[in-house]
Amino acid sequence: MTQRRRLQTQREKSRDLGMLDVPYLILTLLLVAVGLIMLFSASYARAYYLTGNSARYFTSQLVFAALGTVVMLLVSRVPYRWYEKCNWLILAAATVLLLLVLVIGTNSNGATRWINLGFTSLQPSEIAKFSLVVYLAAMLDKYQANARSVPVFLICVLPLAVFAVLLKLEPHFSAIIILCMLTGVLLFVGGANRTCLIVVAVLAVAALAALLLSGGYTSDRIMAWRAPERYASDEGYQILQSEYAIGSGGLLGLGFGKGRQKYLYLPEEHNDYIFAVVCEELGFIGAVAILLLFALLIIRGFWIAIHARDRFSMLLGVGLTALLAIQVILNVAVVTNLLPSTGISLPFFSSGGTALVMQLAECGIMLNISRSIGD
Repeated sequence: MTQRRRLQTQREKSRDLGMLDVPYLILTLLLVAVGLIMLFSASYARAYYLTGNSARYFTSQLVFAALGTVVMLLVSRVPYRWYEKCNWLILAAATVLLLLVLVIGTNSNGATRWINLGFTSLQPSEIAKFSLVVYLAAMLDKYQANARSVPVFLICVLPLAVFAVLLKLEPHFSAIIILCMLTGVLLFVGGANRTCLIVVAVLAVAALAALLLSGGYTSDRIMAWRAPERYASDEGYQILQSEYAIGSGGLLGLGFGKGRQKYLYLPEEHNDYIFAVVCEELGFIGAVAILLLFALLIIRGFWIAIHARDRFSMLLGVGLTALLAIQVILNVAVVTNLLPSTGISLPFFSSGGTALVMQLAECGIMLNISRSIGD
């Protein structure tokens, strides 16, 4: 019996370290490479103005990209079942970090979302997104037989409620929206109670609407979104500059490095609004090509999830891929003014070292899940 268990364990380990998904790996590395190139083009003017070093943001992101690639390859060899066993620990760590940011976090543009680590800044909301995916995948797998019950539904949404309260205090509304959408996707795929899901979704939309209409900067952003030209000197300024950049690009773009709005006209050109620079310099065709790369990566991610070995890895793969898809869709929608302006970065492109490392680590988990396909 012992010998049989040893053989079974060895087989499981060998399957966990099988061949990773090459198309997914190539698409990820290609997006990182293109993202670095576009970040340099978008950021060199502001970097030179602020620091005297035009490559300041690029070199920093390059270091984190290299680190993230190593992390991705290492994580791809860590059995995904480890995350299921440690889901409570990961969730607790994310909660502690969200509490910690309220105490020792650094303030920027009226929000406290980062913890200064000296050499870089950590954004706990990135950890929270990942921890929620792992937790929901573990709970929906563990309680598969009772997935439609109300108690299981409450167990699944409780961390979301806690995270939402903590993120509201920062404030970080875009992260709350992403977490809500992410939870909805996983609960739907995991077979949770549909009635509860609809009720909570309606309540969440009502709460969001009340928040947006209650006054303050969120209401100002709604007004600017509807008519940015009326608020050209304040809330509508960023929207208008983004639209100028996109419109200037036309079909083929002005050419790489030849964009004009990045010369201190467009705020956050190296961060949340980097896609506007992409449109200006590479044009409609270049922007569509990049979106196509994202689409292929997302489709491949869902393909890996569908063909995963077990329910937990399927849900984990769906969650991580949905997280990527949600962030890409929301960022592009904000930059093109389809949605009100909010702080959502473009994965692999926007400046942010810890976010990039986290995104690549999540890709490493997807690669680990892909190792089990075909066994």
